[in-house]
Amino acid sequence: MRDVSRRDFLKISGAAFAASSVAGLIRPDVGFAAEADAETPALRIKGATETTTICCYCSVGCGAICSVVDGTLINFEGDPDHPVNNGGMCSKGISQFNVENIYDPETGDLIPNPRRLTTPRYRAPGSLEWKDVSWEWAIAEIAKRVKEVRDATFEEKNENGVTVNRTTAIGSLGGAGLDNEECHPLSKLMRSFGVVYLEHQARL
Repeated sequence: MRDVSRRDFLKISGAAFAASSVAGLIRPDVGFAAEADAETPALRIKGATETTTICCYCSVGCGAICSVVDGTLINFEGDPDHPVNNGGMCSKGISQFNVENIYDPETGDLIPNPRRLTTPRYRAPGSLEWKDVSWEWAIAEIAKRVKEVRDATFEEKNENGVTVNRTTAIGSLGGAGLDNEECHPLSKLMRSFGVVYLEHQARL
């Protein structure tokens, strides 16, 4: 009997593996192909409507794809065709999906995020508790208080008699949730109030 060299052993092993692989392809009901088909889960975004959008968390402007089924966001991922991020997303950007929905860690079902706030909340001076209020009440209350502070602190001229038309009692800090289109009217509004403490950060 002829001794089998290392090279011959590798040839025989490769041929045996190739034969078993071909057999699995020819008979899909048995072998590797059948096992792979049985273990492949259903595509999560099957039947979903895809819409492109821009991440709202910083000024980079990464592109993203939203997958929606029956009005429910089921998947959020980077847009591979976007020139800014080429499909990549930072940890903050990709977590936007969990603002609305989460997957139940026990059942794996998609459920609304129980920690998401859907209405404004207000804590009265001296109170230890927050309460839900309507958007109409919150907007009207903010506008009333801004006007009261501005009227009480507005300066037409400084101590040298120079016209300044300002208030130093109000400050405006923009955040990463604002895009350029929102920052523009915000800046114009604050300047019309005479606000001089006008700042913005886009990386929080």
